[in-house]
Amino acid sequence: MSDTRLSFKEMCARFDVTPRTLRYYEYIELLAPERDGRARFYGPRELARMTLILRGRRFGFALEDIRQWLLIYEHEGTQAQMHAWIDLADRQLAELAEQRRQLDETMQELRKLRDETATTLS
Repeated sequence: MSDTRLSFKEMCARFDVTPRTLRYYEYIELLAPERDGRARFYGPRELARMTLILRGRRFGFALEDIRQWLLIYEHEGTQAQMHAWIDLADRQLAELAEQRRQLDETMQELRKLRDETATTLS
């Protein structure tokens, strides 16, 4: 993979993202492809970063949190990045647990109301 370079179109296809998404990730400095005139080329670094970005999005992280986390590696190295990752993951796990609690509560309320309504129809 060390000599892999993808074009803009290939990058969109490989990661199943729209051109608009890819341009936006560049705009907010998550990605920095090589440029040759107007053409963009994505090397191994950008492929790895895109994998991490999409994984972070799947876990529900904000793009700014992902950007800051990626910057830590560049400025402070792997150890600092791993510590930051643990903190970020802990915060996200707490947020997801709260969302789950709220969702369970809402489902229970809806189920109760549905059952009450079904009973009145019987």
